[in-house]
Amino acid sequence: MDFTAPPRQRQMLDRPDCRIAYEVSGSGPPIVFAHGLGGCYMSWWQQVAHFAPRHTCVSFSHRGFFPSTAPEGGPDPREYANDLAALVDHLGLGDITLVCQSMGGWTGVEYALMLPGRVRRLVLAATTGSLDPRQMREPERGRLAGWARDAAEARAAMLGRNILPACGPAMAEAQPALHHLYAQMDKLTTGFDKEAVRARMGEMRRRPPADLAAAGCPVLFIAGGRDQVIAPFAAEAMAPEIPGSRVATIPAAGHSAYFEHAATFNALVEAFLAEPQ
Repeated sequence: MDFTAPPRQRQMLDRPDCRIAYEVSGSGPPIVFAHGLGGCYMSWWQQVAHFAPRHTCVSFSHRGFFPSTAPEGGPDPREYANDLAALVDHLGLGDITLVCQSMGGWTGVEYALMLPGRVRRLVLAATTGSLDPRQMREPERGRLAGWARDAAEARAAMLGRNILPACGPAMAEAQPALHHLYAQMDKLTTGFDKEAVRARMGEMRRRPPADLAAAGCPVLFIAGGRDQVIAPFAAEAMAPEIPGSRVATIPAAGHSAYFEHAATFNALVEAFLAEPQ
């Protein structure tokens, strides 16, 4: 059987203070993928391979993340949405589906609110982005402080066992090759303090959940039942305040369901894309 792989191009976009690396694969309605703090444009290899036969898949590295460059002082998450807008315009994508993981949720939420109507569908995986969990409904809000304390202890224990919290013990034990690959991708990005970026993200986390209604697009939250980085119950608490939103939980997944349980993750996104809008 003859097989032809979907077309692919990798380039750099010049911004006033940095360069953004991106890759375009496949053809069809556009899906843009925004990675997390431990990733880069390559993190989405399992999603691009799945969707590129039917979609134009655009994966990019946030400013400062390999092989993009960062301005002096390191990347500022407040510029992420502007970078994405410049990339979408540069490629002439028009309205997009946006799939975001963890840190990428800050990009996705802010982009969708900056340009209402330009996001056809928004996937927030293991993230609420700049939506503030401290403003979510009860009783989930009351669980947050205890969860945060326990999760911090769990992450410290993982690091003591050389396990990345973004992967979690289940991935490290059951899928050591994936855990190793994730760690190798994480190490590609150097030259700035990722904890400083995390702190800047925390400063941006001020929006009440209802703010996202202004984006005017369907939203799919995908939560990992074993996530020790982002409270998995936050999505369930926020969704009722955002018209057109729903939550899917992958119970066995840690923080990176898209990496750990790619087939299940891809199927959820595929079904979301197929829903009438």
